[in-house]
Amino acid sequence: MAGLIAGRIRTAAGGGRGADAGSATVWLLALAVLGCSVFTATLAVGAVVAARHRAESAADLAALAAADRLLLDSDGGCLRAAGIAAAQGAGLASCAVDREEDAVEVVAEVPVGGLPVRLPLGPARARARAGPVRAPVIAAEEGS
Repeated sequence: MAGLIAGRIRTAAGGGRGADAGSATVWLLALAVLGCSVFTATLAVGAVVAARHRAESAADLAALAAADRLLLDSDGGCLRAAGIAAAQGAGLASCAVDREEDAVEVVAEVPVGGLPVRLPLGPARARARAGPVRAPVIAAEEGS
């Protein structure tokens, strides 16, 4: 009888394991995997947004540089636009000169880098259009 009571005391004191023993470890690992996944997704979105901003900046600067040389260069400033885009870490995907409107449209692309995982993403692209600035012609008044 004393052995039976000692067995019950041992079982009640935690000597036996219940059905949920070790479930905290599984939940902790699941939360750690979820946290790592959210962190990785946040880094990926940040890298894509940063590449998009770099592409927009490069396209704007390249279009302005091409518009500055639009009437002076035979290629409409596209060579200058390619140089400016390369200086910004971007590639010039296209450069179209519209002689009728005196405007240049460029498309710059920047590779998406810095991702913690390998994602099938293409380069970030941005388009910009610019033309030469024309100052308004003001006729001089004769009475002044």
